[in-house]
Amino acid sequence: MDTRVQSAPTLSAPERARALQPLLDQHGAEMDRRRELTPEVVAALIDQDMLRLLLPRSLGGHELPLLEFCKTVEAIAWADASVGWFVNQSNVSSATSAAAMPRETAAAIFGDPGVGLAWGARHGNSKAIRVEGGYRLSGTWSFASGGRHTTWMGAHSAVQNPDGTPHQRHGRPDDRSFVFKRTDAAIVDDWFVLGLRGTGSDTYTVENLFIPDAQAPARDALPERRETGPIYTIMSTLLYASGFCSVTLGLARRMLETYIDLARGKHSRASINAMSANNAIQREIALLEARLSAARVYLHAEVREVYDAAANGTLDVDSRMRLRLATTHGMNEATDVSIAAYRAAGTTAILESAPFERRFRDAMSASQHLQAMMGHVEMVGRHILGVENKLQNL
Repeated sequence: MDTRVQSAPTLSAPERARALQPLLDQHGAEMDRRRELTPEVVAALIDQDMLRLLLPRSLGGHELPLLEFCKTVEAIAWADASVGWFVNQSNVSSATSAAAMPRETAAAIFGDPGVGLAWGARHGNSKAIRVEGGYRLSGTWSFASGGRHTTWMGAHSAVQNPDGTPHQRHGRPDDRSFVFKRTDAAIVDDWFVLGLRGTGSDTYTVENLFIPDAQAPARDALPERRETGPIYTIMSTLLYASGFCSVTLGLARRMLETYIDLARGKHSRASINAMSANNAIQREIALLEARLSAARVYLHAEVREVYDAAANGTLDVDSRMRLRLATTHGMNEATDVSIAAYRAAGTTAILESAPFERRFRDAMSASQHLQAMMGHVEMVGRHILGVENKLQNL
């Protein structure tokens, strides 16, 4: 198999992603076994400048329109979901952090095309004590996707004063994202999971680590945002949601295409006819195609709408809610398509040598992410009904 890829300057980001697909296919099983990306894949991502897709142009990044970013992540996930997950996670984390940092600090951290940024989910058990010139950070975080391949890691935490009281800034409790060298963290190799194994999403700890003010952005606080482009107006939560939805769409597309290829050439043990001649299979494939295509079109329509509104200064809660619904709906529709394709493949699907088993595990793991949870749909329902939304994850 020819795994060479074209050089980055001659192709758009989605085209570069598609050019990477043969290499990702070749290394998929090994990345699953190693529970991390292979060195060849990491080198190819850096060579194709896939870790600065959303980074501000002022820092040497591409600052892609959100729709182009979604198509890029989807194309990568079509070949390997773990790589797509890492690309989305690192890009959104780096870009939104850089946009809220002093320019010189952001340039020093993210100027190199190969650094990346990984961090785990926020929780309430960490401590960030406000001190002169910065913070003292302590805590343990999990799910640092891609952290084995990044120079930088980070963590989210509420900020306390030295006396233990909540630190206030901008008229509310201060909550920040702290960026530090990977070498400053104690990392535990504990990523033993069902799917998305290649992300190497380990647990890590820091104790009383000093973080200077410049490396502690409040990513989504408007008064601290230094970049004004549409991407940074949309802010982190919906950027993550759009990218992770694109991962599941690319994964489901690959599962459906593999099911179609199987049906074209396989005879079921329960029938004398080829699968392709079975009316039920014909109907199922058409309906799965409709569901997946509809979810993708819905996502892209709302992504375009939100991005344009952000560019025009008209982005409002209604638009954010519609994108939130499209991302959650899309992840769940994609999951259903992946499950249907796996089940339709029969016993072929359970073989490690077949193309279904690893991708089914990836699909099931992606479906468990917070961005796919039905609580988001309920939130949108409350908004449509005019019922109070105390917690808006937008």
